[in-house]
Formats: sequence, C-alpha cells, structure tokens
Amino acid sequence: MRRPTIALLSIALCSAALAAQSTANPEQPDKSWIERSNAYTGKLLDVELEHRPERGSREGLAKFDTRISVPTLADEMARRHELEKVLVDIDAARSRESDKRVQEDLEILHKALDLQFRQEDYRLQHEVPFRNASAEVFQGLRVLLDDQVAPERRQAAVTRLREYAGLEGGYQPITEVLRQRELEQIAKPGVLYPSKGEVETELGRNPNYVEGISALFRKYDLKGWEDGYAELRRQLTDYDAWVRENILPKARTDFRLPREKYALAFEEYGIDLPPERIAAMAHAAFGEYQKEMAPLAAEVAKANGYPSSDYRAVIRELKKKQITGDAILPFFNNRLHEIERIIAAHNLVTLPSRPAIIRLATPAETAQQPAPHMTPPPFLHNTGQRGEFVLPLNIPSATGGAGDQYDDFTFDAVSWTVTAHEARPGHELQFDSMVEHGVSEARALYAFNSTNAEGWGLYSEYIMQPYEPAEGQLLTLQLRLLRAARAFLDPELQSGAVTAERAYDVLEQDVVLSHAFAKEEVERFTYRSPGQANSYFYGYTRLLSLRKEVEAALGARFDQQKFHDFILAQGLLPPDLMRKAVLEEFVSSQK
Repeated sequence: MRRPTIALLSIALCSAALAAQSTANPEQPDKSWIERSNAYTGKLLDVELEHRPERGSREGLAKFDTRISVPTLADEMARRHELEKVLVDIDAARSRESDKRVQEDLEILHKALDLQFRQEDYRLQHEVPFRNASAEVFQGLRVLLDDQVAPERRQAAVTRLREYAGLEGGYQPITEVLRQRELEQIAKPGVLYPSKGEVETELGRNPNYVEGISALFRKYDLKGWEDGYAELRRQLTDYDAWVRENILPKARTDFRLPREKYALAFEEYGIDLPPERIAAMAHAAFGEYQKEMAPLAAEVAKANGYPSSDYRAVIRELKKKQITGDAILPFFNNRLHEIERIIAAHNLVTLPSRPAIIRLATPAETAQQPAPHMTPPPFLHNTGQRGEFVLPLNIPSATGGAGDQYDDFTFDAVSWTVTAHEARPGHELQFDSMVEHGVSEARALYAFNSTNAEGWGLYSEYIMQPYEPAEGQLLTLQLRLLRAARAFLDPELQSGAVTAERAYDVLEQDVVLSHAFAKEEVERFTYRSPGQANSYFYGYTRLLSLRKEVEAALGARFDQQKFHDFILAQGLLPPDLMRKAVLEEFVSSQK
C-alpha cells in the first residue's frame, strides 16, 4: 500500500461506535480513555473536514457530499489559523491528562501538526507546485462514485462536478483557483519548479482521469451530468495547455530534491535514520537476500527442468505462467483462501469471519496508483464498507499510447506474497481490524505513516513465507529484495550517487521486474513520493527486531498469534511507541 494522497489513507474512528464496543461486552477492556482522546482529535477533524469536504465524503459523511475544497491562499491561511488555535488547547491539555495513553495521543497530535506546519511553510516559501487538476477532480468524484457508497449519495457527484466547473453559485472553476495558486508562487523569487519528468508524465496520463470521470457517471447511470462534464473537460484541457506554456518550460531537468525537503519527506514517512545509513543497511540486506534465493531457485529449477538455476532465470521462467482475463480474480480469491487456511492452521493471527475484497483497477485508478494497493474503508461513518485489495494490470503511457504491460503480479508463484501483503495477514487485516476492535482517532489517523503501515505489510510476507511452496518462497524473497533495492536506490538517486539508468538496470536485471514496474518504481523515487520507498524496508526491520526482542524476553512463553493480535490492536503506532507498548504491556502480561 502506498500513500498517493492523504485522503486515501486517512482514518478516523467514530467515538460512538467505540463507546458501544467498550460497554456492550463487560469482558472487553475499558476503552473510556479513547472517548477522551477522540474529543481532542475531533476538534482537529472538524477543521480539516470543513476545509477538505471531499475527505469528509471519503469518510462516509454525507453532509459533505455536495461541497468541494476551494484551495485559495486565503482558505489555506484560515485553515492554518484554526488548526493553530486547536493545537494551543491540545498542548494545554497534555499537563492535566492523567492517563498515559491520552498523553501519548496528545503528543502524537502535536508532532503531526508540527510536521504539517513545517511542510506547508517550506512549500509556500520555496516551491511552485504542480497541481494536477484532472487528478484532483477525479479523486474528488471517485469517493462518491463507488460500489460501496450508498446509491442515494451518488447523485451528489453531479452537484460536485458542477462546482468544480464553476457552474454553481459561489464557486469559480477549480482550474482558475489552481492557476491563481501557481501564479502566486511563480511571483516569488528563487522558487523551485517541479521536475520536467513529473509534469510531462502526468500531463500525458491526464486523459485517463478525464475519461475515467465520464465512465463513472455512466456506470452508475446518473442524470444531468453531461453539460457540466463537457464544460469541465474543456477547462481541464485549457488548464493542461496553460501548464505546458507557463510551468513546463521552467521545470527543472534535475529531479533531485533539496536536502531539507528530502529530510521532511523522511520524517513524514516515519524514517528516523539519515538516508546514508538506511542505504548502507539496505545494500547489506540486498546481498543476504540474494544468498537466500540461490538454493530455492536451484530447487525450483530442478523440479521444473529449467535450463538455469540462477534466480533471475528461474523467476523469468515462472513469470511465463501468467493468469489472464476472467481467470485473475477467481485465482486470487482462491489463493487468499489457501493463505487463510494456513493462518488458521498455524495460529499466526486471529482472522475475522467476513471475507476480504479483491478487484481489478480501472485505467484512471491505475494512472493514480500504478501498483497493487489496499484502499482502506471509510471509518468515521462506516455502514459496512470494507477495504479493497486493488490490482492494476498495466501502467498508463505518458504519450497516450498503449500502456506497458506488467508481468509481475499475475502469475502463480508471486500471488502468495502479493496477497499476503495487501490482503491477509497484511493491510486488509491491519485496517479493517481497526474498525472492528477500535483504536483512538489519534493513533489511527495522526500517528499514521508509511513505516508503520508498510512495515506490517512486509512483515506479513515474512511470517507467511515458511508455509509457502518453494516457488512462493522464492518470489517472497524477490519482493523482499525489491524493498531493499528501494531503500538504497531512492536515497542514492536523490543524492546523485546513481543515475536513473542504473536504477532501471538494478530493478530489471537483479530484481527481475518488468519495465512497466521498474518505470513505476523510478517515478516513485524521483517525483511521486521520494523517501516513501524506504519505509517498507525500515518498518520491516524495526518490527522484526521487536519480535526478536520479545522472543528473547518470553522464551517458550512467546505466542506469535497473541503477539500479532496485540500489534494490530494498537492501530498504526510509529515504531518507538509500538515498542514501548509491546514491552510495557504485552511482555508483562505474558509473563
């Protein structure tokens, strides 16, 4: 699971639902502290959702469905002022709260907002951002036009579309608002423009978003959207032409970020090591993983009569067994059921009784998120919606041609580890368990970062590996090899130690990715989310280290199912807070 937008990964839990859980069953632990914590977090959410109504819709709150964000500088400053006032109250409460869990949550809120303010200040002082109007509008409508959204809410998307086009009273076209924001930044001296590769690639893929909007309205047979869509489509086309004329000629040819901005990205994604240190760790791990792959590759080659036992050649042979068309979804669902039986047989983690959801991505969704990912459910007002494991099959071309075809996710051997990471025991279990068991809003939303989310995803692959066939174990190690490669290629691309051409060579030759997947990875390192790719490897190493520490403390009393259930019950805590909770609460209770 990646972090394409904060809206996709934002989670907030309903206080009333949590209170019901804590009182309905007297055997459940007391969670009244969560209500106190949520009262503080709720003040921040009130501000955030008022200024970002699309996010309110994403969280299931229908009252926001007919409104859109108006991202003017005045609105941004008003939102900042309101958040700062709430933060003053939160900081004042830290000294009078006696429950250490509430104190921790207030500290989480403080750190999250402090980082957010520093990032906003940096952007306002130093950057001309590329605001992709087509992508933003598509996402704002997509949160309403979804199979899991109640049918009576979907018609609001027509109103929202007209607001984006400036056809409703009180709204100007969103493209005009974004153009004005760009001009305000362009007028500042010494500002940093986006990279040329980012602008060209995203503009080339924008037809996927524009066509995806009309496809959504047709899919749900909505009425009265056509005129608004025609006007919005014209505006989006004009905006892209304006970007080509006013931003692209000044775009920087060097994708590398200033060190200060890259450091902020590391902090955002939950990585508290310097880039050079994590790169050195990843290089060492890369070599170790390759050594582990060698005997498995030889075993698979011998069993299948492959001419070479080199892991690269063996993986290429396994990739030839592609699953296509209508067979893909049934295959992955069956593989998920096999994994669930293994989890239950070996007591790896407690499974829910409800089924998981797997589906294929649309072209527009693939343009927005061109890798397998988990889309979390709404949590603030959840009426039965669940997370979805979404599987894209190709990466949209930046030139309007046919997309490069992936061969990395739809063959037998790899389905073990992909499903374990995105579905169970990975992200699907991680996110949906928070709905069912309840954690504080601060821990679910403001403590979230990529390290604590992706660390669990990669750790889930690790705990499943011993029970997979040799082919599955080999591909589990291949994707672990990828995570190590990410953790040295991302920082070394940003420092200039390696070139993009060298990164492609490592990914396509040593990690054995398709060109489409390698392209998605290099885009991630260079402009989509520099720094984020390090979080998988770092989060996994922290969680694995914690497990070893607990095993040493408990010895024969270590129960991995109880350990994993405890980890999931904490929500998305960063590594330091997770370690504190495990050592102070879990270990002592097991002793």
